[in-house]
Amino acid sequence: MNSDRIRLPSLLEKVKSADEAAALIKDGMTVGMSGFTRAGEAKAVPLALVERAKKDPLKITLVTGASLGNDIDKKLTEVGALARRLPFQADNTLRKAINDGQVMFIDQHLSETVEQMRANQIARPDIAVVEAVSITEKGHIVPTTSVGNSANFVQFAKQVIVEINTTLSPELEGLHDIYLQEERPNRTPVNLLKPDDRIGTTAIEVDPSKIVAIVFSDLSDSPSNALPADSETQAIADHLIEFLKKEVDAGRLPNSLRPLQVGIGTIANAVTSGLVKSPFTDLVQYSEVLQDSTFELLDAGKLKFASGSSITISAPCAERVFGNVAKYKDKLVLRPQEISNLPEIVRRLGTISINTALEFDIYGNVNSTHVSGSKMMNGIGGSGDFARNAQLAVFVTKSTAKGGAISSVVPMVSHVDHTGHDTDILVTEIGLADLRGLAPRERARAIIDNCVHPDYRFALNDYFERACAKGGQTPHILREALEWHINLEERGNMLSKG
Repeated sequence: MNSDRIRLPSLLEKVKSADEAAALIKDGMTVGMSGFTRAGEAKAVPLALVERAKKDPLKITLVTGASLGNDIDKKLTEVGALARRLPFQADNTLRKAINDGQVMFIDQHLSETVEQMRANQIARPDIAVVEAVSITEKGHIVPTTSVGNSANFVQFAKQVIVEINTTLSPELEGLHDIYLQEERPNRTPVNLLKPDDRIGTTAIEVDPSKIVAIVFSDLSDSPSNALPADSETQAIADHLIEFLKKEVDAGRLPNSLRPLQVGIGTIANAVTSGLVKSPFTDLVQYSEVLQDSTFELLDAGKLKFASGSSITISAPCAERVFGNVAKYKDKLVLRPQEISNLPEIVRRLGTISINTALEFDIYGNVNSTHVSGSKMMNGIGGSGDFARNAQLAVFVTKSTAKGGAISSVVPMVSHVDHTGHDTDILVTEIGLADLRGLAPRERARAIIDNCVHPDYRFALNDYFERACAKGGQTPHILREALEWHINLEERGNMLSKG
């Protein structure tokens, strides 16, 4: 069994228990770990580290591709093992520790983490812990369901721990396209011209002498926690599909559209699933996370090819996909996130970017990360990499939250992740606002008329009209601009009055 998964004989002597491997991680280290949105994270080693930290406390800086599954962030937080975390997370326990100031969280555009490591602007990993499906005859590492930052961590780290996941088929080998950028300023252009181009290797190249431990694991990825579509997300999908039809009719898009990027989460995934019943054909994806909707579109014959950095899917979808890898393998590729999210490629391919907003304001500024301006939710992720560079930057959200106590459209966002300069299309279940070519006052009119829930439309109209009377290119009444958020904080409803 070991020789099937470890094809370089000299590495067989590196097989260790998870406890032995975890002992190599020391207090104060920076640890680079595989994992991108609940997919392909190392599992046995970090869980062994949790058990060790219960008896022998330590603190590490943990750097990944994106969020982790199997409650790893939660368990590391509970034993006090995280001093610093970047560039993304999605765990309730860790989120509370971040907002309480117990864990320092660095929220980054996902394309930038390894760029900053490469330039020695942030610490490189002392040790990398990377999940693999196998190790090749040359000692190179074949990733599992994500690439993320793994290839760069292996390159930068002094030591490498490989965790081989035996629940996944060795047939995954060949799915990946590992391409690393050169040092600046002598970097050559990335010669990726189409989403289905392959420009790298199928495994992560590494000097086998850097591998200090190999651990076998039979722990599966956590399934996606995206919820099924509901009437509101279906309405959002319908508005967006109708808009895209008009773009095709106007000659601004072909019937195959442009490469699609879809952010993680229930709303964006459900919106993309809506394309199954659309008139569009021969679609392609150039995205980060390949979700259930990717495979719905593939199975329906709507999608030709999907490029991403991870596969994050529900348990039934995983059974279908990983139980029949051969069916999908020639239609998929997984890349390092510095390539899947590379702004130059995103702009050159002309992607249609669909991401989720927490809130947006009447001028099109978007908050993706902070509840009421202060409390971190998950992080900006890759939405900024795509939104600023996409041919069409689309943000979607339901018009209200918390039973109507919160309006997702506000006079002024409480935190800005994407400025109005970078947003083209805003969609709620109420309707769609096309902001292209509009000045701020025109944007406000389009947003209020098309996206705002009726319960909040009068109040927003009133605010906007009084702000316009006051004057300005982007009219605001500063005393009132964040009043809705203050009402929510003090009284539990944005329109409550004292």
